[in-house]
Amino acid sequence: MHLGDISRFSIAALAVLAALSPDPATAAGPRIASMNVCTDQLLITLADPEQILGLSRYARERFESFAADDARRFPTLSGGAEDILVLRPDIVVASLFDKRSTRELLQEKGLHLVEFAVPRNLDEVKAQMREMGEVVGHPDRASAEITRLDDAIARARQAVAAKHYRVLPLSRRGWVTGSDSLLGSLLAETGLFNAAGDLGITFGGFASLEAIVNLKPDLIVVSEAGDRAEDDGRAFLLHPALERFYPPSRRIIIPDRLTVCGGVMLADALDVLVSELKRVEQ
Repeated sequence: MHLGDISRFSIAALAVLAALSPDPATAAGPRIASMNVCTDQLLITLADPEQILGLSRYARERFESFAADDARRFPTLSGGAEDILVLRPDIVVASLFDKRSTRELLQEKGLHLVEFAVPRNLDEVKAQMREMGEVVGHPDRASAEITRLDDAIARARQAVAAKHYRVLPLSRRGWVTGSDSLLGSLLAETGLFNAAGDLGITFGGFASLEAIVNLKPDLIVVSEAGDRAEDDGRAFLLHPALERFYPPSRRIIIPDRLTVCGGVMLADALDVLVSELKRVEQ
């Protein structure tokens, strides 16, 4: 089959999908397509299933999305404008990090585009949850999820109270996450002190192994456990010096999929943090 044939086949398949989608006049709310893995997760949580026409191509990636299993119920999009135009959604939700030319083309074609920035603190996260609740027509669901997040924050604060831990969020190749970031805000909300500031890092930056060891934080925060290095980036975290000073009993493990995006998964991230603190204190 030639490339042109494949393209025509894909367009035809999408046309059938669009034809089978709920009629805007009878759907419970606006019909929505998502271009980004973060907007995917907000949409899955807050919208009715019949409102979701398609999700980003990364929606089913377990490493990136806490909603990867639920995402399998919905079509995935290519990331380009063509398949979105065929679906004729009422609204397209996207991140400001998505390809600008694609976003501009969709707007030129008359589609209603709602763009979300990357939140750096929990107040911005809550504002985006409210915004998506309004977009999908279910503000009550957004309010309920914000309440769940506030409850998780309260539990985490109670678990952290009076401990005064200095923690260092550390990932591949020595990347340190600073306080001016979503993960940094999450830690600060609980009362943990992010030691990245002592390295002069605000949003994020690389630190040497020597600097990390000399910093002497009480705990490091990593995204995964295990003793295997698939590549050099992962090998940094398994360096003998780090393993000596920061064995599993001094590592807080919070999976990336719970902190990469701002949304309902942050309540789960906070509950994981509480469980991890209990584990390292045993």
